[in-house]
Amino acid sequence: MLYYLFEYLEQEFQFPGASLFGFITFRAAVAIILSLLISTIFGKRIIRFLQKQQVGETIRDLGLEGQVEKAGTPTMGGIIIILATLIPVLLLAKLENIYIILLIVTTLWMGTIGFIDDYIKKFKNDKEGLKGKFKVLGQVGLGIIVGATLFFHQDVTLKEKLPIAQQNELRAENPDVQATKLFKAEEKSTKTTIPFLKDNEFDYSDLITWISPSLEKYTWIVFIIVSIFIITAVSNGANLTDGIDGLAAGTSAIIVLTLGIFAWVSSNIVFSGYLDIMYIPRAEEITIYIAAFVGALVGFLWYNTYPAQVFMGDTGSLTIGGIIAVIAIAVRKEWLIPILCGIFLAENLSVVMQVSYFKYTRKKFGEGRRIFKMSPLHHHYQKSGYHESKIVTRFWIVGILLAIITIVTLKIR
Repeated sequence: MLYYLFEYLEQEFQFPGASLFGFITFRAAVAIILSLLISTIFGKRIIRFLQKQQVGETIRDLGLEGQVEKAGTPTMGGIIIILATLIPVLLLAKLENIYIILLIVTTLWMGTIGFIDDYIKKFKNDKEGLKGKFKVLGQVGLGIIVGATLFFHQDVTLKEKLPIAQQNELRAENPDVQATKLFKAEEKSTKTTIPFLKDNEFDYSDLITWISPSLEKYTWIVFIIVSIFIITAVSNGANLTDGIDGLAAGTSAIIVLTLGIFAWVSSNIVFSGYLDIMYIPRAEEITIYIAAFVGALVGFLWYNTYPAQVFMGDTGSLTIGGIIAVIAIAVRKEWLIPILCGIFLAENLSVVMQVSYFKYTRKKFGEGRRIFKMSPLHHHYQKSGYHESKIVTRFWIVGILLAIITIVTLKIR
């Protein structure tokens, strides 16, 4: 909203400083500062409100050190993250931008699912919360919305570079040729990025057109299925990672900041041309959302690092995972998720491996055996005697390493 106000002041009155709001970098900087202030200043008030409502965490005795002391700590702290993200976005972003609309819908959609789950746990005295099938149904619903919007909406386009020979001809005619002249016209496309490959673009239509070229018209089904899978996997991964103080928020901040770099270079025709990556028109507004989201996550850590004064609950973890997944799909970097979100992947796999192996050995030997002392993975290290602060710090370090590897894929092909 402030964006539109200052745009009007600049156009009508040439108001001093109003033109700054036309710069993505300035609005992103304001967004991250504003979200930090909201999450730290108002976060305390939200925590007090949750305490008054007796929204305390019910702790199951899993035999983990320091576990009993956490009983009664306010949960549903994801509300802090949601508010600290949405308020700066509503003030500073172009609200008609399709990517911003989609991310706002994602935040509210997943936040609502998580809130219902936490509400059932705390106020209906049901430790299981929202039944798994309803969570999955919600994730599938969001996947359909996201996939259909990105596939069909007219503003979701790409600009690809001209063939090398044609670029060289243009440069020969004019050495100072503008970067925009080296790209084709905007077009609808289902292409995405595959890391580490020389020709690193992959078209989802290839998944079915090898059977028959006439099947290309059904590519939208494939794209929606992929969107559903990614959103479900990442949101569940974030949910599983939220198990010890500061782990989910910290690793997510690293992931989102990395996606912010991808969003910015992909929406900048000069940098996308230099890095030889897809240029995505209008995706620069995603940078504003990411800036606000990073500020909200870091501000939340003010109260969530050990010993935590508040837990994010499913209200936060499901929302975080959903936003990360949608951003990755929107900037055509979803196949980098196994690397970038390696922590989430490891947490997911540890649970799948543990449950599968337990069932297999129980059927074969009559008693269930375990691979890990406990799953998800962070609990295995707790059972091994590591303090949770050390576990979280080391997971953050691994997350930073994975983020660097992800960024490096821009040049390694």
